[in-house]
Amino acid sequence: MDVGIDLEGLRVLVTASSRGIGFNVARELLKRNARVVISSRNGENLRKALDELSSYGEVYGVRANLFSQRDLENLVKEGWELLGGVDALVWNAGNVRCEPCLLHEAGYCDWENASKLHTVAPGYLTTLLVQAWLERKRRGVLVYLNSVSIKEPMPPLALADVTRAGLVQLAKSVSRTYGKYGIRAHSVLLGSFDTPGARENLRALADEQGKPFEEVWESEVLSRTPLHRTGKWSELGSLIAFLLSDEAEYMLGSTVVIDGAMTRSVSL
Repeated sequence: MDVGIDLEGLRVLVTASSRGIGFNVARELLKRNARVVISSRNGENLRKALDELSSYGEVYGVRANLFSQRDLENLVKEGWELLGGVDALVWNAGNVRCEPCLLHEAGYCDWENASKLHTVAPGYLTTLLVQAWLERKRRGVLVYLNSVSIKEPMPPLALADVTRAGLVQLAKSVSRTYGKYGIRAHSVLLGSFDTPGARENLRALADEQGKPFEEVWESEVLSRTPLHRTGKWSELGSLIAFLLSDEAEYMLGSTVVIDGAMTRSVSL
């Protein structure tokens, strides 16, 4: 089956990729002939994901807790050894522990959790990879999977929205500073995709509102876009493959929206 851009041999790290968005992105990249390292802090989930993904191409797994400095350093080290180098990072992260929750329900530890997950971890991984690429005089691409809700905030996801917003600045800063060395970054603002995490969040919201899950899924997800559906993994895979390819070089530092026209705002 023709899946568009061929990423033949491209060596990619995909974080938080044993399920949900990260897993499906890894699968789409493997379909396009990339060589991939996935990660998860859950060893059993990682094993199951590797079993399923191995039929699509060359894939390895590294156990990594995104809250751990040592694990982030080891992810880059092991990824580099397994693939013989790293050409790209696709950053993905799970949910802040307390979410969905409103601001007045969040404590100090919740803010700390959100900052470590959505600011510190991607920032430090970026530092590690940029250092490695500069030292070896190699090109590199960083794609930060983000949420379109940083444009139109969703109150129950305020902690994630606030801390993820910095990924847009990170992509621009990397590209402005290191673009001349062939190192570039992009931020991708995702709309609704059907994942276990999304369903868990909506189920919690439905329970809180005393409504059936399907009613909340319809009102909070499907009805928000004129297409009346969630995004397809093939669509997201094609976009990320393009951003990882040399064809997207002049788009360095860009923020790309893939949300089915869910949001009404026209700019950040």
